[in-house]
Amino acid sequence: MRNKGDFLKLADKIRQKAFTFGGESCIMKGRPNHRKEPFDMSGTKHLALCMAALLAGGIFSACNGSADGESSLADSTAELQSTSSTTSLTNDSSTTTDNTVSHTTESQTDTTSATEDTTVTENTTLSSDTTVTETETTTYLTTTTEEFPDTEAPILLNGGWGTTILQGSDFDLNDWVGYADFYDPTPVLTYTGEVDTSTCGKYPICATVTDAAGNALSWELTVSVVESMPTGGGGGASPNLSFDSFMAQHAAEGVRFGIDVSRWQEDVDFEAVKAAGASFVIMRIGYYYDEINMDEYYLRNIAAAKDAGLEVGVYLYTIANTEEEIRQNASWIAEQLDGMELDFPVAFDWERFGNFQQFGMSIRDLNELFLLFAEEMEGYGYSAMLYSSKTYLENFWYVQQGYPVWLAHYTSETDYAGEYILWQRSCRGRIDGIDTDVDFNILYESELAKW
Repeated sequence: MRNKGDFLKLADKIRQKAFTFGGESCIMKGRPNHRKEPFDMSGTKHLALCMAALLAGGIFSACNGSADGESSLADSTAELQSTSSTTSLTNDSSTTTDNTVSHTTESQTDTTSATEDTTVTENTTLSSDTTVTETETTTYLTTTTEEFPDTEAPILLNGGWGTTILQGSDFDLNDWVGYADFYDPTPVLTYTGEVDTSTCGKYPICATVTDAAGNALSWELTVSVVESMPTGGGGGASPNLSFDSFMAQHAAEGVRFGIDVSRWQEDVDFEAVKAAGASFVIMRIGYYYDEINMDEYYLRNIAAAKDAGLEVGVYLYTIANTEEEIRQNASWIAEQLDGMELDFPVAFDWERFGNFQQFGMSIRDLNELFLLFAEEMEGYGYSAMLYSSKTYLENFWYVQQGYPVWLAHYTSETDYAGEYILWQRSCRGRIDGIDTDVDFNILYESELAKW
């Protein structure tokens, strides 16, 4: 195992004390050697600690039947929202509607939802105190010690509000909610109440997630069984942002502007992109599900962007949940780059939080996997950076103090307190040379200089 024990021990010590809001994070230039200074966790908070404080503040419901179990996310920036029944973490770079979690850089390919396609031929009645099927998992370093016991409850990532299923279909609550624990990769989900999928109606239930140490989290939700799935609805997409307006809004000394692209932008005229004022482009090199695939436009994009005189970087979208997969991811990236010089660190993009428990990982495990990815890339001569939304940088990731960060926060003015060099400002950008929406990014040269 990698020599990160001291760092994780420090994180555990902080976990047992009070947390502070705001994260410390940074980004580095595309070079192999990162700063070797000690990690300062004083400005960070990870998810288990944050949710412990929320619990102490009485935000979570105890499933006492006093709330109606319904909740809605009113803001597409998806901050931590407090409702009458519970609180859920969602991606602040996405819009969550009808229990569909739409992600950031992969928003057109990676949407976690349950739709009317989830049907079976037999009716199913799930009665009270049902234990939901556990997921398979890989063994990780998740054990606790007497010095650092596990005293925090699991946390809720997706409360499953708005869950709607077709009459006669199977119902597995694990498909509709998301949760995680700092240490335990397989916390157990149960619920009380009955969901009769053979009969249309609304079924209030109380869900509980319990970790191996006996810490538990409960919340209420209502499951709707319908004859046919509703269509339409939603608040509509946010308006497009022109690149000229984008640059004018954020013009300042020491900032530059750019985009990130994947196959969803199709054929990009990078000469026109540069003429419009962009100075850099970060592109998807590939994506990993069951196997690694190169982005269909990567080879064209990297060559054309360089020819246009744009600075370039790459990111890998991955759902890897084992050390072996992470090593394979890093090796594959290095093989494709083949020594090519980049202007940014290689970005690690892991954002499947809507049903996080199905990956059989703890919060600590995923942070460890990013550390491994960064070390593997360094071994190949490249630095790495962490891509994530504001919500998860503040509440889930705790390793970013020692690594560069690419922040995703779709708002005109971010209140993220950590350090970052790249801010993904919008996913609804329009720029000459691209016929579709594209992500707009701001580069902060003063932050780059720190690395």
